[in-house]
Amino acid sequence: MKLESKIEAILFWKAEPVTTKELASLLGEDVEKVETAVENLHNDLKGRGITLVQWQDEITLGTANSASEIIESLTKEEFGKNLGKAGLETLSIILYHGPLSRAEIDYIRGVNSQFILRNLLVRGLIERIDNPKDQRSFLYKPSLEMMSYLGISKIADLPEYEEVRKDIDNFKKQTYDEEPKD
Repeated sequence: MKLESKIEAILFWKAEPVTTKELASLLGEDVEKVETAVENLHNDLKGRGITLVQWQDEITLGTANSASEIIESLTKEEFGKNLGKAGLETLSIILYHGPLSRAEIDYIRGVNSQFILRNLLVRGLIERIDNPKDQRSFLYKPSLEMMSYLGISKIADLPEYEEVRKDIDNFKKQTYDEEPKD
């Protein structure tokens, strides 16, 4: 498989920005070789429905400008749908337990939350912020729009917030206390 195809597959699977250095590490290639392959991939995608979006040294896949009308139509249709059980579950986790990384959300839910998070981000219900403990990941938190929609001025105003937080903290303490120590 060509290096360009491998990069495309990684970007599709990650569905979030990846640095050139991270791609090189994942692929076991030199950064310069990856940069050349990224440029080739960018050229290969011209005239197609997806494109490479680059900001500084981060790269992700995005929709091409030529597809903006259909994407806008689909987005409006998506906003008309209910969030569904998975969306509400993920939103509740973020509201009561956030900010959290995608890995933490996946662990709590027991399934991949990538598309649910994208849906919540597109709707403006959550925000993605830098993770101060790990620059390779992001944290997800409720957006101000979400809090405004719920009619709360701070997270602590959520129903039964203190009780739920105590339950979460107790569970975490029990889990960490019960883990075998080396």
